[in-house]
Amino acid sequence: MIPRLFISFSLVCLSVLTTSCGLFKPEEPAKAKAVLYEWADDGGPGEISVEIDLSEQIATYKRGDRVIGWSFVSTGKEGHSTATGDYTITERLPLKLSNRYGWIADAKGTVTNGDAKPTTPVPPGEFYHPSPMHYWMRITNYGIGLHAGEIPRPGEAASHGCIRLPRDFVPKLYEVTKVGTPVKITRGKPRLSRPGTLG
Repeated sequence: MIPRLFISFSLVCLSVLTTSCGLFKPEEPAKAKAVLYEWADDGGPGEISVEIDLSEQIATYKRGDRVIGWSFVSTGKEGHSTATGDYTITERLPLKLSNRYGWIADAKGTVTNGDAKPTTPVPPGEFYHPSPMHYWMRITNYGIGLHAGEIPRPGEAASHGCIRLPRDFVPKLYEVTKVGTPVKITRGKPRLSRPGTLG
């Protein structure tokens, strides 16, 4: 028969091991991800249109008169502001490489300058990489368009003038737009709340 004292000691040791060594450490709960878009295109009648509010950094998508989606966007930061106005999509490409902006990285791929231009001096042994713009939808003749990109702080402008769209959303929009799709950019009064659920 195993002595009761030995059993108690063993249980204490097991408890210490599991908590200090993390053998049975419970997983930490996953951080909630911000909702960056909603999309409910019914594919029904009517043409697609896009309206972007610079104050909110939010785009609203319609088919005819029906709202079928919204998303956060990231437009031009200070010094690179995105202009208001009525535009249309004039070019669509699955991938366009920027001829204005990019980054410089060393031979190992470590970025040494994340905000470079083609004219930025490149140190020996390093390379300039133009920024890739996936699902490019041009709206001006001076290089402004909608494309996939980072939205680091939803509700805040962060780009060089283009309209960045959430990466996992932009293929849905690209699929239903065409050359001629209207894009209206406005600067409205900030709302007190974000868009709600579609439906």
